[in-house]
Amino acid sequence: PSHVVVIQALMYLPRAIIHGGGSVQRLGTLLADMGLKRPLVVADKFLASPQSGAVGKVCAALSATAAPFEVFTDTIPDPTTESVERCVDALAAGNFDSIVALGGGSPMDTAKAAAVLYKQGGRMRDYKAPYQNDGASLPIVAIPTTAGTGSEATKFTIVTDSETQEKMLCVGVAYLPIAAILDYELTLTKPFRLTADTGIDAICHAMEAYVSAKHNPLADGFAISAMQKLGGSLYTACHSPSDAAAREAMLLGSCQAGMAFSNASVTLIHGMSRPLGALFHIPHGMCNAMLLPRCISFSTEGAVARYAEASRMLGLCAASETDDDAAGGFARALHKVTSDLEVPTLQGFGVDEAAFRQAVPRMATAALASGSPGNNPVVPSQAQVEVLFHELWDHECRASATG
Repeated sequence: PSHVVVIQALMYLPRAIIHGGGSVQRLGTLLADMGLKRPLVVADKFLASPQSGAVGKVCAALSATAAPFEVFTDTIPDPTTESVERCVDALAAGNFDSIVALGGGSPMDTAKAAAVLYKQGGRMRDYKAPYQNDGASLPIVAIPTTAGTGSEATKFTIVTDSETQEKMLCVGVAYLPIAAILDYELTLTKPFRLTADTGIDAICHAMEAYVSAKHNPLADGFAISAMQKLGGSLYTACHSPSDAAAREAMLLGSCQAGMAFSNASVTLIHGMSRPLGALFHIPHGMCNAMLLPRCISFSTEGAVARYAEASRMLGLCAASETDDDAAGGFARALHKVTSDLEVPTLQGFGVDEAAFRQAVPRMATAALASGSPGNNPVVPSQAQVEVLFHELWDHECRASATG
């Protein structure tokens, strides 16, 4: 029929994904199969500690194949251009042919940025969005230790400019890992707060991809499957951290959410979250969790059927509810989730109100410049984004003061 809309979409995914408990043991073989002989393991100091043991497991897997490797742990949370340069220097000093990126979003973002700078030269600010970087990069095998960013399957990295403090989104196939290993055993020791924040981040990825103006049938499949897994497992993973089934579902859901948003993009939540996190040093997942209910409340009317379906997939309403009811109650249901999981208010996190209010115009400008709000079902103006930021303080902080 003539009314059928033909959607042309392009999907980029890692070449290989291995998943299952203990699958990190297959790292050496995976590298060998891909012809990679000298990897630099990029992690952080905690993962290298005996308390974590994650780097130890990776080293054991690499030692089994007798491939020469070294470990770099000089990464920081929310990597900066300065911290990425240290990783580039390590790559240059050791003549490595690949990177094993181990960790949450920060070691992965560091590894992705360093892999590109090592091959292409230049500075990260030359490569920030909307620039599409599809150039050369060192091959990356990504091993996530949190169920959140989905970075192991995405063509994005986020790095803060050390000079301007701008949190730069960098986009392109150059940042996409060639392979990922999803070993949920590496996530079993993650504490409640980290599990909750990274889990809500993953839910945002899946849901934003599903309602994005760039949604497409293939990405939808990943987003729907991700929402079902994440919605069904988040509370269990938070409250019963050693529950293997919940941890595996969270890790697989997070990866599928990464595949979805890497190919359909994120929307308003992530657009507002980046400048908020950059200026007030709030962890990325927690920023998304703080913003989630307000942004959904603003956006629902633009995609009622899709928000209703998202609510059903996440298990936040009855399957029999009408689209209007399901979408109408979605923001409230998400607010209950963030309350149940003890997501702090801005005030509770220690943000100064005057500094926050003063930063609102700047944050709104940065949010819109990222391009993400342009994919939102309701595309906001600068003034509307400013109002949403002010409401975030007014509603959340007032509610916590009275509650």
